Amino acid sequence: MLFVALLKVRAGTIQERTARRLEWKVPEGSKILAEYWLQTPDPNAIVVSEADHISQIWAMTMGWDDVFDISVYPAVDAQEGIELLKQML
Repeated sequence: MLFVALLKVRAGTIQERTARRLEWKVPEGSKILAEYWLQTPDPNAIVVSEADHISQIWAMTMGWDDVFDISVYPAVDAQEGIELLKQML
């Protein structure tokens, strides 16, 4: 299942967040498909992840809760979205 996380800056400097990111490891059972760091505080980062269950995404984001306000949303890719729309017609 795909999830998109939007990370809004809560605390810390860009240097502190960057240093922390360099040390961070993706928890087992989840996979980062895309990660974008933006030049705006809201959102400051967008992360597209794949996991079997939302709890794996929660485990991934818990370590960042002190520096980011994180919103996570289930998502589908374009092809899957088109197929779902066809079924609705």
